[in-house]
Amino acid sequence: MTQKVAVLGTGKIGEALLSGMIRGGWAPSDLLVTARRPERATQLHERYGVEAVSNAEAAKSADTLILTVKPQDMDSLLRELAPHVPADRLVISGAAGIPTSYFEERLAAGTPVVRVMTNTPALVDEAMSVISAGSHANGAHLTRAEEIFSGVGKTLRVPESQQDACTALSGSGPAYFYFLVEAMTDAGILLGLPRDKAHDLIVQAAIGAAVMLRDSGEHPVKLRENVTSPAGTTINAIRELENHGVRAALIAALEAARDRSRELASGNG
Repeated sequence: MTQKVAVLGTGKIGEALLSGMIRGGWAPSDLLVTARRPERATQLHERYGVEAVSNAEAAKSADTLILTVKPQDMDSLLRELAPHVPADRLVISGAAGIPTSYFEERLAAGTPVVRVMTNTPALVDEAMSVISAGSHANGAHLTRAEEIFSGVGKTLRVPESQQDACTALSGSGPAYFYFLVEAMTDAGILLGLPRDKAHDLIVQAAIGAAVMLRDSGEHPVKLRENVTSPAGTTINAIRELENHGVRAALIAALEAARDRSRELASGNG
């Protein structure tokens, strides 16, 4: 891996990506980082042995620029970068809701842009990173993005038109599970369990169920039916979930998240 990669605006996700790349075989000498605060830049240099530079320096010397700043900070970053980014640079955006056309309009004509929506499990190398090509990006550019993001989990290519749906389902997805665990923990306390024991029971159930979904190849309905005995405890719980419209509420919630992603993409923040 001889191409130089720069991670711009290296926060938690950017640092997770950086550490994943190093574990995946990237040499620290081939990696650059930028950070808003000098002490943060120093910390990253000391922790990973990478060179901390300015945004302009990164744009001039790196072959691939990974933009990990918050969406609201992207416009000012692009104004800073635009004079220094040649059209042969690959620009990878990790900003939720911002289409590739936004970058193409602000950078040199023909600049290849790849949009990546990852999620917070990148911090534990269990991310799902959804990758889409802009109008000037080709298969080699997508492959490079996959090589980078595979260090923190799995990757999936989709047309950019599906990014809003993926943001609702996967980008925000961990929050729905945390919400469910929170509610189930409260239920466990109501049923007489100490909070720590309720938490441990639910987290292990979630991990076990996720591994079975991933590894068994079975449809989730089949796996659920395996737990659901006639006239047993589980079917009584499922009946209450259906009576309270949990399935419909989840569908509505994901539609709302998708619609908000569309609003952000259109600039109605």
